[in-house]
Amino acid sequence: MRVVVADDVMLTREGIVRLLRDAEVEVVAEAEDAEALLRHVRNARPDVAIVDIRMPPTHTDEGLVAAQQIRSEFPDVGVLVLSQYVEPSYAMRLLEEHPERTGYLLKDRVFDVALLIDALRRIADNETVIDPTIVSRLVGRHRRTDPLAELSNREREVLSLVAEGLSNKAIAARLFVTERTVEAHVKQIFLKLGLNMNPESHRRVLAVLAYLRTGKLAGD
Repeated sequence: MRVVVADDVMLTREGIVRLLRDAEVEVVAEAEDAEALLRHVRNARPDVAIVDIRMPPTHTDEGLVAAQQIRSEFPDVGVLVLSQYVEPSYAMRLLEEHPERTGYLLKDRVFDVALLIDALRRIADNETVIDPTIVSRLVGRHRRTDPLAELSNREREVLSLVAEGLSNKAIAARLFVTERTVEAHVKQIFLKLGLNMNPESHRRVLAVLAYLRTGKLAGD
């Protein structure tokens, strides 16, 4: 796998690069700002770009804007966006436009090398990766009318894993149940929430997240 790493903090960037190289991932370029990131992506055409959301000059959303541009210009290049803070609106902004080959993780998680490599591989395989903290924040939000009230505890657990981008097979392994059991739970969740089932993993993730965020069906 070929990766570009973009972060304006040198120690963070070099730490990520070292972890990747120790895991035998090829780092083809490093960037400290969005302009350099885009230049390296155009030249190297990596499998995935790892991008910090807050980059120079304003340290607001330059990295996010660059990630959106990468996904628009280079559909075969995946993007893993990193944030130091839980910012669900930023995650949704990126995922709603480009769900395939896109991930959003809290920055602290990238120093868990197994989690980082798993996320990169899933993104390269055209999947969606969403930080479980963001999913938990959305699932745990209190509303006057709770759309999740009818779900059982197990169904809520499965819903959270679906929203992270896990396949039924991966959920079954995580929960130590059969894949058929997970399929039954997913079917019940979608029925109770009034969502249309879709076999494409990233599309079902978007449907779930859109519902959790707005309380409406995707497409309403």
